[in-house]
Amino acid sequence: MKDTFLQWHPAFYADIQIDFTEEKEKLIFENEHQLGTKPKSIDVLIVKKSKETKIQKNIGRIFRSHNLIEYKSPKDYLGVDDFYKVYGYACFYKADGNGEDTIKADDITITLVSKVCPSKLLQHLEEVRGYRIKAIMAGIYYVYGDHFPIQIIVIKELSKEENFWLRYLTDDISSFEEVQEIMDQYELHRHEKLYKSVIELIVSANKEIFREVREMREIVRILYDEELEEARVKAMEEGVAEGRAEGIAKGRAEGIAEGMLAGKTEGKLFVLQEFVNDGIISMEQAAERFGVAVTRLEELFAGLEKV
Repeated sequence: MKDTFLQWHPAFYADIQIDFTEEKEKLIFENEHQLGTKPKSIDVLIVKKSKETKIQKNIGRIFRSHNLIEYKSPKDYLGVDDFYKVYGYACFYKADGNGEDTIKADDITITLVSKVCPSKLLQHLEEVRGYRIKAIMAGIYYVYGDHFPIQIIVIKELSKEENFWLRYLTDDISSFEEVQEIMDQYELHRHEKLYKSVIELIVSANKEIFREVREMREIVRILYDEELEEARVKAMEEGVAEGRAEGIAKGRAEGIAEGMLAGKTEGKLFVLQEFVNDGIISMEQAAERFGVAVTRLEELFAGLEKV
């Protein structure tokens, strides 16, 4: 079934470039490379600038000079005929060079990308084609037995540590923790166009969970403001009382001011500690709101526990 509403391929093209960020100067990326004059195109073509260059990224270690990538959106399935189509593209690409045998067959690789493991295709490749398939690392399978080096990438199985943005190029994000992790990562790159293309697609494909998170954050903000206001009022009252006592020595005005400041600060600390303990915000977010380093905030929280 074709996914006619969400533009997955442009997001994948951006995502694959993000994954190769550290080695982008070694590669040339081309979106929907046209084959000949007829309307046939490779989803993504990646050409190494130098044949001798070794790519270290896990999904690019198989790469040679010319690397053809077929991507299937979450609603599509990578089937047997998709393999033959892309294999045909590889042969056509080889024959479409500028002159006789200018693109060598052993300089071409095929990468097939799917959300889930294409079990029927793997079975076909083993039983009909006689290939051997081996899982090299999380989500990456090498196909042995053909002249073209072939790999199959299963997005759902990829490691978040190695392929964070590819791993989340999906439509089944289900937890608040995942959304928070995605947004935290995006904050580090919010001014970069490639990341914007990817995050817009991820949010559109997972509208419900992102909407729930936004609503939860709004509720948290309201509760946070209310509790801070209550803490502020309480701190003022305690500060006034304390200020009266200290006013004997320091003067009434100075005592009240110091009491209010100390009470307000302690009240905010109590609220932040409660939010952290309940998992509403992280320690890092709490430290940022309080304007101190995480280590200092931990010391302040420890001080509250002793009171």
